[in-house]
Amino acid sequence: MSETVEENISALLSSATLVAVGSLVYSASTLLERVIIGHLLTPDAFGEASIGIAIIRLGATLSMLGFGQGVTRYISRFDSPADRRGVWLSAVAVTGVATVGLTAVLYHSAPDIAALLFDSSGAPAVVRTFVLALPLMVGMRLGLGGIRGMENTVYRTLVRDLLFPLSRIALFVALVAAGYGLVGVSYAYVLAAAATCLLANYLFHRLVPLFGPSRTHVTELLKFSAPLVVAGILGQLLTRTDTIMLGALSDSYQVGMYNAARPLAGGILIALSAFGFLYLPMMSRLDADAKRERMDRIYKTTTKWIFVVTFPAFLTFVCFPADVLRVFFGEAYTGGAPALVVLSLGFFVNAVLGRNRETLSALGLTTYLLGSNALAFVTNVVANLLLIPAYGLVGAAVASAASFLVMNLVVSGVLIHRFDISPFSSWSVRTYLVCPVAVAPIVYALSQVLTLTAVTLLPFLVLVGLATLTVVSVTGCLQPEDRIAVEFVEERIGLRVPLIRRCLPQR
Repeated sequence: MSETVEENISALLSSATLVAVGSLVYSASTLLERVIIGHLLTPDAFGEASIGIAIIRLGATLSMLGFGQGVTRYISRFDSPADRRGVWLSAVAVTGVATVGLTAVLYHSAPDIAALLFDSSGAPAVVRTFVLALPLMVGMRLGLGGIRGMENTVYRTLVRDLLFPLSRIALFVALVAAGYGLVGVSYAYVLAAAATCLLANYLFHRLVPLFGPSRTHVTELLKFSAPLVVAGILGQLLTRTDTIMLGALSDSYQVGMYNAARPLAGGILIALSAFGFLYLPMMSRLDADAKRERMDRIYKTTTKWIFVVTFPAFLTFVCFPADVLRVFFGEAYTGGAPALVVLSLGFFVNAVLGRNRETLSALGLTTYLLGSNALAFVTNVVANLLLIPAYGLVGAAVASAASFLVMNLVVSGVLIHRFDISPFSSWSVRTYLVCPVAVAPIVYALSQVLTLTAVTLLPFLVLVGLATLTVVSVTGCLQPEDRIAVEFVEERIGLRVPLIRRCLPQR
């Protein structure tokens, strides 16, 4: 294996370590926010807060016009500060117009939105306050896109993973204590987004001074990002449609149950996001140099390890869904257990196919992303319409899982057919087979006699993780490239791992 591939994988691992910690904090704090809302508000109010959050995140994606990935991709390809500055300024100019327009429309339409999706009488004020966070969230995402393009994991972790979620929690707790209730959630989003927007763009300014000569790249950005406008909206709809359609076709209580299960299942994607920060700009550079074979090898190796890291949480959520919900949200939310099982399956499929979407984006084929998202969105909407009236939150979960499967199969199929880039190798296929066969029956048997609690949940996850790693090590799932990962871990913990080393094949 060439030195360049080793350096690429080592860089991804170094980034993944910091980003994994940040992503863990982000996911944990996001979950903590939901737990606090779930405990301090009624399930109905929790459902309405979830709908408000879904609206503002969908609005931010629409306003970005696909420029988030565009900023990252083009900044990573330019060396000149004038070009990098011009990319950011081009994105600010175009998305600024879209954001102002959408903010005005949503603010004016708040009563209609509230009447359709909310049950409480004060909902229009909540919707309007959420809408005020829209331009601030767009500004934050542009700053983060620039930071990602410069491949700075420290700034990204500080802004996205620490400041934004932790400030929301602190503000929400303070506002609820002051008696603001549900509207306090929307105030917390506005204030946290304002602080994070300022810091993100200030830190990007430290990497690329925002004042000085610039060469704008509006045409290139629009050409690259145009398919991502619809693709990004459809992608957000895939994650938000079930919440919104549950609000429209069912009631706030069902939304509350569902949104207790969803963030827990979403925690499965932590490993996927950990490898993602440097992945897009790195693969974009390799594509620019026509190094497709290296892209394929990096994709295969990272995907296998995403599976290994993700599998223990997936198995625990599927076998102990009621226990997991009880630990985080309390007995009142255990009715969401069937949805947690189905959603965990959907997110797991998303994780085990790796960074397929970023790989396709690095290759510049954003039109295929649009097509995959469109097909998945249609699947999601049709399935929701058919299943929610009959099965409520479980129907929404099935619709969401089915849409994730459709989307990922399309994207992975394009990569395999057009570029012979696949997440599957002999080692990864063996891993995908032996882990469920060897570990899943044991965990399922334990679920019949054990009840997980707040004290035992984390140790149980660790034990399942060790069992998975042991199975991977002794059944021929390791490959020569994995030596990089082992050496990296040993360097970080200051210890050698002889069991795994003995199982590593020679180069």
